[in-house]
Amino acid sequence: MSDAVMPTYARIDLAFERGEGPYLYTAENRRYLDFAGGIAVNSLGHSHPKLVAALEEQGRKLWHVSNLYRITGGETLAERLVANSFADKVFFTNSGTEALEGAIKLARKYHSHNGNPQKYRIITCDSAFHGRTMTALSAAGNAKHLDGFGPQTPGFDHVAFENLNELRAAIGDETAAIMVEPIQGEGGIRAASMDFLKDLRTVCDEFGLLLIFDEVQCGNGRTGKLFAHEWADIEPDVLATAKGLGGGFPMGAFMATNKAAAGMVPGTHGSTYGGNPLAMAIGNAVLDVLLEDGFMESVISISDYTRTKLENLVANNPAIFEEVRGAGLMLGLKCRVPNTDVIAAMREGGLLSVGAADNVIRLLPPLVIERSHVDEAIAILEDVCKGMSQAA
Repeated sequence: MSDAVMPTYARIDLAFERGEGPYLYTAENRRYLDFAGGIAVNSLGHSHPKLVAALEEQGRKLWHVSNLYRITGGETLAERLVANSFADKVFFTNSGTEALEGAIKLARKYHSHNGNPQKYRIITCDSAFHGRTMTALSAAGNAKHLDGFGPQTPGFDHVAFENLNELRAAIGDETAAIMVEPIQGEGGIRAASMDFLKDLRTVCDEFGLLLIFDEVQCGNGRTGKLFAHEWADIEPDVLATAKGLGGGFPMGAFMATNKAAAGMVPGTHGSTYGGNPLAMAIGNAVLDVLLEDGFMESVISISDYTRTKLENLVANNPAIFEEVRGAGLMLGLKCRVPNTDVIAAMREGGLLSVGAADNVIRLLPPLVIERSHVDEAIAILEDVCKGMSQAA
């Protein structure tokens, strides 16, 4: 590995040359089943023909012009997102953490715009992850990620995930919003109950707060609906998303109601690259697939099949696994042995995954997987369990 690359990642000594569908291939043509998905990014797998075609077509025409001018592909994508969600307005970013930063700015601006500039604090949950900028790290409050970077960005109050009493007690005169991941990803694939999500809406309405959902990881079809909060039959005021929205191309967005976004006027926010023609062409191609008739039903069907198979795996290997977590194709295996050992053994067997807090393995396959791919993954996991049991 090159010494020229800043060593901020504990990289695995493994490089891929190409990908196709749910598979990645090394230069030596060894094949891996990819259930890491670029950390929930490759929503349609690798080299999806529709995305490749969109990239090639737009790449020959126009890449970047800046937001000084209209970008018709972005207008189209925004209109489609609005038509299929709670939102009235969309701002495009390059990443999830930028989307969260924008959502935070919007919440503060909303209250200032309405004559309450003292309202700037946001309540967030323990074990959350909202990105790697200083503001996003401060919002999550993870001491490990903040260590060595000086004082935190002020304005965040942390409460236990799904503890409504603690959350209500944290509301004060300066509280502007509540920001929650419907499913915590980095925090261990912890899915909020539908009742908790509904209670958040009730609390925000009671106290005049904005409800912000972080759907960077759990959005864009990952749970069988375009956005995970839809399962609770509620609507936020603001939502941040990214990852699967670009299917592998770096892009994100924060979305809001007209009421919440009323203060976001010219000059209040901007991005040099965000919403550029190349990103918008790919985003529209991703949405073409996600919004196809029957697509979400197929995600739900394969999700149910995958979960059943994983629950059987856990039941048959209680010394290795404790439980299955998550929803849709955002699933986790809580381990009784070090999750890093299991992930390494899976990789040796040709199955890629990614870890999470609380000794969890994340399984984030493409939304286009088939039963044969799930069966292949389960067979590798069964071999891993057998090998670990014999070694013990």
